[in-house]
Amino acid sequence: MRCGSRRRRSSLIVGAADAIRAEALSIGFDAVGFARAHLGAEVRERLMHFLAEGRHGSMGWMADRAEQRAHPQALWSEAVSVVVLGLNYGPDSDPLETLAQRDRATVSVYARNRDYHDVLKKRLKALARWMVARWPDAGVKVFVDTAPVAEKPLAQAAGLGWQGKHTNLVSRGLGSWLFLGEVFTTLDLGAGEAERDHCGSCRACLDACPTAAFPAPYELDARRCISYLTIEHRGPIDVALRPLMGNRIYGCDDCLAVCPWNKFAQAHSEPAFAPRDALRAPLLADLAALDDGAFRAMFSGSPVKRIGRDRFVRNVMVAVGNSADASLRETAQALCEDADPVVAEAARWAAERLEGLR
Repeated sequence: MRCGSRRRRSSLIVGAADAIRAEALSIGFDAVGFARAHLGAEVRERLMHFLAEGRHGSMGWMADRAEQRAHPQALWSEAVSVVVLGLNYGPDSDPLETLAQRDRATVSVYARNRDYHDVLKKRLKALARWMVARWPDAGVKVFVDTAPVAEKPLAQAAGLGWQGKHTNLVSRGLGSWLFLGEVFTTLDLGAGEAERDHCGSCRACLDACPTAAFPAPYELDARRCISYLTIEHRGPIDVALRPLMGNRIYGCDDCLAVCPWNKFAQAHSEPAFAPRDALRAPLLADLAALDDGAFRAMFSGSPVKRIGRDRFVRNVMVAVGNSADASLRETAQALCEDADPVVAEAARWAAERLEGLR
């Protein structure tokens, strides 16, 4: 969303940040902060190292627009300030409890109901409209994880939290469960105090990763990350990584869930984030039986829908192969000749893993 691109305001608007904070909280955001539309050289260096090591895998879009990601004003030259907003999606139960239920699937907390992009964007647009009504000369643009915005560094600069050793944002007040969105603006709103790192010597998140996706603290190799493998990665999943994935079929919450700062986390209050009963602990056999139409119907309005039936069922087949449940071998065999060759290969792998079990 863009509401005007009028002349840039260079002088600080006294009281504007407090007014915007109050309005954002009234709209339903849980955290509000302000940052300059500028990031230090260390953000670019960290990004370029990540890309140079090939750790972005097949996410070529990260390399294609790296300069815009590292420099907010390269994305929009007129931006002066960034309003960074957070929305709590804290789970109402242990997000890892289904990992032991091997005939069932584990879906990442954020994807168990409505697509958060839709929820955040609606509120961001409401705040942006309010800002333009209050300051008619203001230019604004809103972003929700769909443009090359360095959301986590901006959130840290705005004081919402810090990037932990798992590279995700951690909030002292809300723990690991925070969706982020931004309003870029031509208004000068000043800047909050950046949050410092509070990880200390803790390495719980690093040790919890099932696939050892962290080469070092504060570094992620997406090519080994279950979230990347189940969502972004197309084609067959590395056979060496499959047994490590367990029954995680869409995303992974392990590194987030074990963070000690979650002792301050709260369950969300947003109805759109309440998990659908069908996604709390769905049976692998039921998910494997989905054809394209049934998949689309089941995941209408869900972020899961974007990966499509074939990639989704590929993930389910990996979980079936890890189930050690002989009764699921028939489920795998039914898909060994699937029209999608990647699904068929994963099904054959699963059937072979379950062969001979009683």
